[in-house]
Amino acid sequence: MKLETTLPERVGFLHAVPIFDLFALLLIAIMLGPSFITQAGVQVEMPVSRFQVARQSDASVITITQGEPPVIWLERMQVSEEELVAKLESRRQASIQVPVVYVRSDKQISAEFERRVTELALQAGFRVYLLGRAEESR
Repeated sequence: MKLETTLPERVGFLHAVPIFDLFALLLIAIMLGPSFITQAGVQVEMPVSRFQVARQSDASVITITQGEPPVIWLERMQVSEEELVAKLESRRQASIQVPVVYVRSDKQISAEFERRVTELALQAGFRVYLLGRAEESR
């Protein structure tokens, strides 16, 4: 006796349903997976910072080159420490927003002298950014 089925050979939608289930599970795993991962280590609550790095279009540049004593340049003019204070003060009064100054210093300049120039700019009311030291030319 031979048994024969009365169903058609291939029922298309019955074979497609497990594939849709597989894609749905894969999509759920991808979407929810990162929320179950925890970072190892100490949990800290980071403080809110108002500082945002933005391009400053009206920033002044102070360059300190080596010499005895080191030479201070404001933009492209060589100035003494007293002249630097006077020029920074006049620029601060002319500026509407918080003035910004970038300090560039040569590799051979001592940190003490760099700090002294930075403090002059801070006392004049400027926001000071220390730029990286220049590389040696080869």
